[in-house]
Amino acid sequence: MVQVLLPASLTRLFPGAPRQMELEAACVAQAIAGLEARWPGMADRICDSSPAIRRHLKVFVDGELAGLQSPLRPGAEMLVMTAMSGG
Repeated sequence: MVQVLLPASLTRLFPGAPRQMELEAACVAQAIAGLEARWPGMADRICDSSPAIRRHLKVFVDGELAGLQSPLRPGAEMLVMTAMSGG
């Protein structure tokens, strides 16, 4: 199981979706598929059609920037957050 943390801006769109949950997944793509299975449409909010993580979002695994194929070890923390910009 891995710990998944989602931004409030995403969970607001899916009634009943918690900001923090545990999922069984071996990589980021599988975790996103698990979110999609529970809340249809969530994967489309996280990934574009290429598929890749949408450019306005960042995914971190145990504090390191991650991509769809990044592995998730048991007990890992996957954080999805909105990208910051400005200057």
